[in-house]
Amino acid sequence: MARDKKKKRISTDGSSGGMVFSTNPDFEFQEEQEIETLPNEEQRLKVSLDRKKRKGKTVVLIENFEGKEEDLKELAKQLKNHCGVGGSAKDGEIIIQGELLDKVKSFLKEKGFKGM
Repeated sequence: MARDKKKKRISTDGSSGGMVFSTNPDFEFQEEQEIETLPNEEQRLKVSLDRKKRKGKTVVLIENFEGKEEDLKELAKQLKNHCGVGGSAKDGEIIIQGELLDKVKSFLKEKGFKGM
C-alpha cells in the first residue's frame, strides 16, 4: 500500500512562507527602509581593472554604487550597450567584460558621475 507523501512548499526567495514568532519581550519589528539612489554627481564610484577569480580574464569593476538595485541594473545595461560587451550587476557592483577602462570612465563622466 503506497502512502501519500506531503510535499514541502519552498518559495523562490528561500523563505518558508510562514510567520515567525519571537520569544524576546524587547523585540521590535523594523521595517525595511527603501534606499534612494543618490544623484549621479554625488555617487563616488571606484572604477578599476580586475583579474581576480576570473580565470585570467580581465574585467572592469565598478564599485560603491549607492541606490536601488533597479537603477544599478539600468546603469549596467547602458554600459554594456555602450561598450558592446557582456557583464553583470549585483550588490552595488557592475562588472563589464574586457579591458575597456577608458571607455567606461568616459561614459560615466558623460553621465555626471565623479570619483573615478
